[in-house]
Amino acid sequence: MRAIRKAIIPVAGLGTRFLPATKAQPKEMLPLVDKPVIQHVVEEAIRSGVEHIVLVTGRGKQAIENHFDVAFELEDALAKRGKMEDLALVRAITGMASFAYVRQGEPLGLGHAVLCARHTVGDEPFALLLGDDVFDEGDAALDALIEAFQDTGKSVVGVQEVPLEHVSRYGIVNAPKAARGPWAVDAIVEKPRSEDAPSRFAVVGRYVLTPRIFDHLAALQPGVGGEYQLTDALARLAADGELVAAPIPARRYDTGNKLDYLKANVEFALKRQDLREDFLAYLRGVVQT
Repeated sequence: MRAIRKAIIPVAGLGTRFLPATKAQPKEMLPLVDKPVIQHVVEEAIRSGVEHIVLVTGRGKQAIENHFDVAFELEDALAKRGKMEDLALVRAITGMASFAYVRQGEPLGLGHAVLCARHTVGDEPFALLLGDDVFDEGDAALDALIEAFQDTGKSVVGVQEVPLEHVSRYGIVNAPKAARGPWAVDAIVEKPRSEDAPSRFAVVGRYVLTPRIFDHLAALQPGVGGEYQLTDALARLAADGELVAAPIPARRYDTGNKLDYLKANVEFALKRQDLREDFLAYLRGVVQT
């Protein structure tokens, strides 16, 4: 089975849930401690063997491109000041993968964003990672989907169970018939009401897709708000028996949600040996006051 060499990461969203912080900077550049959210997502893809990263950008997203590009002035200043550890840190960002950028000229939905990157993927399977969902780097996230793809040869959506009151935030698939492992998707519904949801298994921003998805995306008609929904194309794959769901056994942070973003910053900071003790002491003091 072919390896997954390429990943598409759409980053063209406006980030309105984090205004005013995102008025002049991409939401994907908001930090988890001292590393932007988008870098966490890119590093996850690389840990799973991806070599080529395609970022689907939009207007005002130049900071993302700059982050993964060479910074001549900064590198020169660090070298002259003898800050070699910082210099190595900055250079490692540029060298972690090959990067390509595709512009989504209009905000026409996730399906449209993925379709914009069609020519960069060609006729091979690829990973799709959404930037709002960050997984604990100590857990296997995308790996679980790649394994399911290699076992089945079919497109895969990554899922986790969510509370019933949260199903209206996600695309929801049918429940598995067996206790473990990937299962065939025969129903996928975008943001259903709790009473209409086929299960509590939510698609959580990770996919491994065959190139067949592009044919379905190209044939879509615009839906609500004039947007082209990825879920509609996935539903067509499911109808053809070409879609499976794989549970993701990893701790997830929805960084598009303010409360989860704050939780992620706390938990990521507590994993840092250079911060843990002092930060933990601070948190204990806050809780006690």
